[in-house]
Amino acid sequence: MRIDRIELQIIRLPLREPFRISSGTAHRRRILLLKLDAQGLRGYGECVAENEPYYSAETVTTARYVLECFLIPAVIGREFADAGALARALETRVRGHAMAKAAVEMAAWDLEAKLRDLPLARLLGGTRAAVPVGVSLGIQPALADLLERVQRYRAQGYRRIKLKIAPGWDVEVLRCVRERFPELPLTADANAAYDASEHARLKQLDEFGLLMLEQPFAADDLLAHARLQAELSTAVCLDESITSRARCAEALHLKSCRVVNIKPGRLGGHAAARAVHDLCQEAGVPVWCGGMLESGIGRAHNVALASLANFRYPGDISASDRYWERDVVDPPFALRADGTLAVPTGPGIGVRVDEDFLAAIQEERASFPPI
Repeated sequence: MRIDRIELQIIRLPLREPFRISSGTAHRRRILLLKLDAQGLRGYGECVAENEPYYSAETVTTARYVLECFLIPAVIGREFADAGALARALETRVRGHAMAKAAVEMAAWDLEAKLRDLPLARLLGGTRAAVPVGVSLGIQPALADLLERVQRYRAQGYRRIKLKIAPGWDVEVLRCVRERFPELPLTADANAAYDASEHARLKQLDEFGLLMLEQPFAADDLLAHARLQAELSTAVCLDESITSRARCAEALHLKSCRVVNIKPGRLGGHAAARAVHDLCQEAGVPVWCGGMLESGIGRAHNVALASLANFRYPGDISASDRYWERDVVDPPFALRADGTLAVPTGPGIGVRVDEDFLAAIQEERASFPPI
């Protein structure tokens, strides 16, 4: 495939309600989209970087700079055998900036699938017609608000509830939720909010029958996670720590976790995500697909990836109406009665992107080559 044209578009998509984690609160998403054109078809990618460098060092602004100055010049007008070849070209050309790379790489997978008239899930090697999903709940103003939301999403049929935790919003919160919902599949996500001195507090979480405790410590501290995992009966799950296949191999060797969260938009795209998936599958370690408050474009990519065999826990790929009053794709993703999302069967990501709506909520736009 020869990349004829590339378009960047920044949109602002308001959240239905604020989403708070240990590092901050989001009221809307400023989203950088990327579109690749070839042979009359268009592939869509989404950069999951946030506006501020709290979750990651990458931001919308840094990603746009790297895309315009380095990544787009590396692919525009060039011929690639497939999306994998494009991914390798990006990896050898630019160090780091995985979120910026993922926007290009995932758009290339969508484009390749459309050129082959295949669903993206099938091109990636997926086998499921539907994927089980859970919901992630941010830190709430009060415990009563949290309990109301847990009840609401449990009643809607989500198969797993994930609660964001932080020092001061952890043990008693989980105890209260577990007492109210004794059979609920429940996980906790710290987003690296703790330090190694807090082992004793984190060990108290064993009493709540969690499916997993996600990323309690800093991303670069695999040893602290390994020490905690040795003391916990609850499975530790790593997210921010898993930056590549090699880093995942280190974590598994050190026994830093028993579960891995795969986010293709954070890892650098589908090729890197599949490499981590395959490594974990070989090691007998289950994975699941995390979310980054993506629009329907990123959500479609995640659903396709989550159809692979080793995604064994419900992902954070909730229905469109969990986050948005109106999504940018048609049809929006809807939760089915059995707590799953259907894997699209149309070519590529399998949903129509509403270009008119994108234009209406557009903040900036740039084309390469310029129009």
